[in-house]
Amino acid sequence: MWELRSVAFTRAVFAEFIATLIFIFFGLGSALNWPSSPPNVLQISLAFGLAIATLVQTLGHISGAHINPAVTVACLVGSQVSFLRAVFYVVAQILGAVTGAALLHQLTPPHIRGSLAINRVHNNTTSGQAVTMELFLTFQLVLCIFASTDDRRNDNVGSPALSIGFSVALGHLLGIYYTGCSMNPARSFGPAVVVGDFDSHWVFWLGPMAGAVVASLLYNYALFPHSKTLSERMAIFKGYEPEEDWEEREVRRRQSMELHSPQTLPRGVMEKV
Repeated sequence: MWELRSVAFTRAVFAEFIATLIFIFFGLGSALNWPSSPPNVLQISLAFGLAIATLVQTLGHISGAHINPAVTVACLVGSQVSFLRAVFYVVAQILGAVTGAALLHQLTPPHIRGSLAINRVHNNTTSGQAVTMELFLTFQLVLCIFASTDDRRNDNVGSPALSIGFSVALGHLLGIYYTGCSMNPARSFGPAVVVGDFDSHWVFWLGPMAGAVVASLLYNYALFPHSKTLSERMAIFKGYEPEEDWEEREVRRRQSMELHSPQTLPRGVMEKV
């Protein structure tokens, strides 16, 4: 339980609350139906994507900027956070989403707020199709998150914040037509609580959670598996305080990977190529 005594842990949980609040406030706000300027798919997609990119850049170093229960569960499955941290993060994200939606609701005129851009199954899409679409949308997002933030990479990754923001925008460009595009159970839960509409709400939990878990398993155990032992994974899951020798072993593993990587050729060889 050392995390509960850590100031950094408290700051991280609070950062998840603030980040989700801001994300919901600006994301839902971009989808409100103003008579003089109705929202379009591109506007909403860019708003959600830019909001995520901004928050990842701003708060990523404090909490990891999950801002999404599905992402937190994916990190738990990938042995990147403890169970305790995952629970606190999800609670903070849900509370942040409800607070952000409530603030937007109160600050918006009644004839504009409508249903507060709540997620719904659209265009005669069946529940099964909606769940599958949400699964694929979240799958590509979580894959992007793991790949762009993997500190084992030694190639030119670019900006993880922008990559993740583009991934969110990409999902919205397609998903809006099917479900309004959730990819994030907190994004769906916040306005649903404020408006009091939970029609087909299970779709926006099952789809994103399933997609996130599949992406985590695929990336962390098949495509680019970590070299952590089972005991190390269990220690992370239980939240044991990290030991120094774990860090030393991880440094040695990375050095070994770099030595055997085809991208780390000697300078002379690279110049000839």
